[in-house]
This record gives sequence, structure tokens and C-alpha cells, in this order.
Amino acid sequence: MKILSRIFFVAVAMSLLIALVGPGVKPASASGTIVVQPYGVTADGIPVDEYTLTNAHHMEVKIITYGGIITSIKVPDRKGNFKNVALGFDNLQDYETKSPYFGCITGRYANRIAGGKFSIDGDEYQLDLNNGPNHLHGGFKGFDKQVWEVTQQINEPDAVGIVLHYLSPDGDQKYPGALDTYVTYRLTDKNAIRIDYLATTDAPTIVNLTNHTYWNLKGEGEGDIDDHVLKLNANRYTPDDETLIPTGEIALVKWTPFDFRKAKKISLGMRSNDPQIVIGLGYDHNWVLNRPSFDDKSLIYAASLYEQKSGRLLEIWTTEPGIQFYSGNFLDGTLYGTSHRAYRQGDALALETQHFPDSPNHDNFPSTVLRPGETYQTTTIFKFKVMPPIWLP
Repeated sequence: MKILSRIFFVAVAMSLLIALVGPGVKPASASGTIVVQPYGVTADGIPVDEYTLTNAHHMEVKIITYGGIITSIKVPDRKGNFKNVALGFDNLQDYETKSPYFGCITGRYANRIAGGKFSIDGDEYQLDLNNGPNHLHGGFKGFDKQVWEVTQQINEPDAVGIVLHYLSPDGDQKYPGALDTYVTYRLTDKNAIRIDYLATTDAPTIVNLTNHTYWNLKGEGEGDIDDHVLKLNANRYTPDDETLIPTGEIALVKWTPFDFRKAKKISLGMRSNDPQIVIGLGYDHNWVLNRPSFDDKSLIYAASLYEQKSGRLLEIWTTEPGIQFYSGNFLDGTLYGTSHRAYRQGDALALETQHFPDSPNHDNFPSTVLRPGETYQTTTIFKFKVMPPIWLP
């Protein structure tokens, strides 16, 4: 009788659980959940799903399989009120036709390549020019415009997540070699988003992957980010030419608007008459993170972003050698996001952990060449905290 009673109890409990969570919800870990639902169908007729990750503290991250795009990140402020702090759209069509890389996996090569040209072992390759005279973020149909496959849902005691896969064929956007790519998103119970990138190739190629989330810690659609306080763990940066391609110089930030070694408001430099700020219409540059050498691949602190009114603090840790700070200079008021408010210049910023722009054409930059038998592997972590009113990173 005791055994029958236990069986009956388990059966009832499971029935109640299924009734509570519903068919679209999976109980993931002891603390988090994963919700899967259809998001839309691409113009080519490919279905796209949305995965909602929620942790023990009710932090929520939404990811769609189109471009591996993070469409929303809801985190609390000092009073416990949750807001989405990532810019994005509320429909697939806008991501297909309008998106300036909101929240996406960016590749094969994040950032710019001068003239779209590079050489490996004496063989020269010409990529498409989709950014004036240069190649940007993988071309006209980069990783941000591909539908990725979810190969695994992660159910760990202190984290939930998904593994995304895309096999980029040889010649994709004119890159050599087939690149087999996995990107893993984890949302931890410490209010951190961990992104792990892994790729292998069957022929020598170049690769540089990142995530291109646009941040506004006041909340999506809540105006400009002039009052955001930024700190960068970098003594040096790479100045650009007039087309935003690095000149090859690695310059000191000291005595320039690019000195964020001590936390300061972004607005202090965004409207500077410094020639580099004029070129980029604000900040759109790569900082060289402080490491013993370019060969060091340890996980280090890279940046802090703080918004005083809400108390929201974002810390970034990475294994990458550089970070691109882009201050939303080309948002022009023609895009309307999930809040249905216009996105204007300076309404958000991106902090893209990366290898340097145009690395294949600069021998003094960290190499981005990947060869058969090697594994491209990097990690970036976005940690969220809430801080008191009088505080600086």
C-alpha cells in the first residue's frame, strides 16, 4: 500500500507540474526555466523560434534563432523594478530588413576589413564591400542573417541556456573554408550572461566573433546614454583612418578623450573636437585590453558601465584582446524598437569584445587566422549588479 501511495503521489505531482508550466515551458534547473515558442517565419520560409531564459532572481533573456539575436534582457533597478536594457525590435521582419546588428552574433569577421581584402599563405581573398569601401561584420549576409539551429538546452543547477550551431559553407560571403560554429548562451543565477564561442575549419580562414547588443541601462527607449559612466581596462587604443579602419598604430589613451581608465561620463568625450571623435561621429573605436601579451587568453575584467539613477551596473569579462566601444552614432531616428519609440543618435552603446578590426592586414595585431586542426574558442561574460546612489566603478 505504501508503494502504491507513493506512485499515486508522484503521478499527481507530475500532472500538476505539467498543468502549471504548460506545453511551451520546460522546467530547466532547480532555479531557472526555458520557454520555447515560435517567433516568425523568414522571407525565405524558414521558421524562427524564440527562447526565453529566466533565472532564480527573475532576470530574463530572450534569444531568437535568427542571427542568434538577444532581443531583450530584463534586469532589476535599485528598487527592484525590471526593465529591458537591450535595444531591439518586436518582430522578425524588422530584424531581416532594418536591423543595425541589434543583439546578434556577428561574423564570420566582426568589425571592418579594409577594402574587403586579406591574404593567407600568399592567397588573396576579396570579400564583399558592404560598408562604403570596406567589409563589415561578415558581409551582406553574415552570421546575423542566418537561422541557427539549437542543438542543446542547458539545464544546470545554477544556470540555463542554449547551444546554437551554424555551419558556414566554403565560400560563404566569399570566405575560404567551411566554418563549423557553436555559440553557447548561459544565464546564471548570479545574474550573468555567459557567451562561449567555438569554431573549427577545414581550410585556412579568418574568424572574429562577437555579440552586438546595444545597451541602455536606463531602459530600452528611455533616451540617450550621455550620463552612463564607463570604465575600460585599457591603456591603449587603435586610431582609425577616415573610413574607420585602424591605421596600424597602437596609441596611448592618456591625455585623449579615449582615456576611460578611470570611470567617467560618456558625454564628456562624445562631442569632443578630437580628430578621432570627428571621424567616428563619436566613439567607434577598438581599445587594447591590458594583458601581459596578445598570447594571453585568460578571462580578464574588460569594462564597467553604470547608470546612476537606476543603479544598474554592467561588468564585462572576456578572453578577447580588444573591445569596441560604439556610441550609437548612426542611429538616426528612423528605427522604432520594442517600446515603439524612435532610436536616435546616442540612444544606446555597444561594447563588443573582439580581436582588432582589420587584423588580417596588420602584422602587429593579434592574428585572426584559423587553420584545420585548430579550435577558435573565446568567452565573454556580462555581469549585472545593482549599486547604491553614490558609487563609481
